[in-house]
Amino acid sequence: MSRPRVPVPRFSRSETARAEAFSDGVFAIAVTILVLGLATPPHRPGSLGHALARQWPAYLGYVASFSYIAVIWLNHHQAFVRIRNMDRGLHAANLFLLFTTAALAFPTAVVAEALKADVSGTDARIAVALYAGIAAAMCLSWTTLYHHLNRHPELLDGSVEPTYVRHGLVRSWSGLLLYTIAGVVGDLVTPLIALAVFILLPAFFFVTSEGLPGDRTLPAAESSRAP
Repeated sequence: MSRPRVPVPRFSRSETARAEAFSDGVFAIAVTILVLGLATPPHRPGSLGHALARQWPAYLGYVASFSYIAVIWLNHHQAFVRIRNMDRGLHAANLFLLFTTAALAFPTAVVAEALKADVSGTDARIAVALYAGIAAAMCLSWTTLYHHLNRHPELLDGSVEPTYVRHGLVRSWSGLLLYTIAGVVGDLVTPLIALAVFILLPAFFFVTSEGLPGDRTLPAAESSRAP
């Protein structure tokens, strides 16, 4: 007598706790790796101050990348406050986001070394294009996450404001476009323009972490209590 077939269980939905804990660990390691790029420069006796000053690209890269990862963590926290359950697609989108986050230390170090050698040289132009590419990929990972939430609103808490996912898509697409433009302009014109964008864009993502300006829509749970 043949045994009855037992159906193979499909990937089931899960709570967000483990994904949040794992993500926080990746963010913590990513920002820690950044500081390893700051080291005492080789120098002759009496020239430490000059050697430290020549490392300004490393300091600038650290500020830009730390700010970017810090804002990513903030936006990630704001997203998971609103996410109730996770499916396989959302896990994949979150892993894509963490993949690009962990990779950010590499172009940061490349940019710092290239700018120390020559601010407007060929290597500096390639370095800022590399950084812009990784940063744009980060924005693409957010686009993937928001797109999945847009297709599967049942993963979100019922009190989430109706504009949250739409604004997230606009912000992530805007970041992808602006980082791409910065990489092209930094390569064709001057890397300094790209560096300015790398500094300013994290500020944009911080200011809009709760939504784009002009959004006055309350979450459903709050609007029901509003007078």
